Amino acid sequence: MKKFIGLLLAFSGFVMYSCSNNQSQITEPGTNLTKDSLIKRGEYLVITMGCEDCHSPKKMSPQGPVPDHDLMLSGHPASMPLPVIDAAASKNWLLFNQGLTAFVGPWGTSYAANITSDDSGIGKWTEAQFFTAIRQGKSKGMVNGRDILPPMPWPNFARLTDTDLKSIFYFLQSTKPISNVVPSPGPPQGMLGMK
Repeated sequence: MKKFIGLLLAFSGFVMYSCSNNQSQITEPGTNLTKDSLIKRGEYLVITMGCEDCHSPKKMSPQGPVPDHDLMLSGHPASMPLPVIDAAASKNWLLFNQGLTAFVGPWGTSYAANITSDDSGIGKWTEAQFFTAIRQGKSKGMVNGRDILPPMPWPNFARLTDTDLKSIFYFLQSTKPISNVVPSPGPPQGMLGMK
């Protein structure tokens, strides 16, 4: 019986160690990861966090709008102006365009950014700029820049570990460059562009 209890305790200790060890790997992977493993983790994070939901233009399918993988992460298409929006219709609503790349709310009109490796995206960004954008919610990662507008959930993403943010940055820098200069944000309701 003592032998059985000893084996049970040893097994329990091993399971607890394994679980706690795996948990630490999930929350903050080792900092000695290779660039390729960081890129792979970044791709995983970008996909699971839903970055394509807003940052990739859509094409219509029988299931509704789905990301257009030829334009992956290129933001709101510059060639797609928004129609005039009735201010009364948007008074108590937040509006999204059909491609889920443009948004209207009390803050005005905002557009999903191009986050590909192109110069019109984040191709020239430094890692520090990326961290500033995500951790402080600053457009283009400029400390004195305007705030990133809704619906970008940067306060949630700000909680990611340094390794996770570095992984996402490395992955985005490895994406296919797509030239697309996203429109500038528009003013709040009742002002320009609304009737």
